[in-house]
Amino acid sequence: MKPLLPGTCLIAALMLTACGGSPPPAPAAIAADSGEAMATIGDVTIRASALQTSSLNEAIARRYDIARDDRTVMLLVAVRKGQGTAETSVPARVTASATGLTGGRRDIPMREQRTGELLDYVGTVDTTLPETLRFEVDVVREDGARSTLRFNREFFAR
Repeated sequence: MKPLLPGTCLIAALMLTACGGSPPPAPAAIAADSGEAMATIGDVTIRASALQTSSLNEAIARRYDIARDDRTVMLLVAVRKGQGTAETSVPARVTASATGLTGGRRDIPMREQRTGELLDYVGTVDTTLPETLRFEVDVVREDGARSTLRFNREFFAR
């Protein structure tokens, strides 16, 4: 039985070496730990994030015309082309929904929100706390390209 041990160790070492290097990329539509999702299709990046409106500062809440409340969740979606300061908005049709742990699905009405030269899509949904919401965001660009992002986010009383 001893002659097999060195061979087994060699195979195990080779398998571990094969597992090294860069980890496989995460699915583009899911970043559940951060409460946001991102997908890149060609040169267009779509980002979606959700947060309790009570965490917004007064100026932002006023700009977005959203009441600050622990039980109100804001969904923010950005569709951009380019990178960094060269980013430009890409017009799209955005629809979204949130599903709680109890299974109740709620549509989130989305509206366009301009901030300077950039265009975002904003919607709110009320929830009970604590709650885990699963968001589904559908984005259809003017050229017909379609993307769906799904992510989870937990919300607690603050």
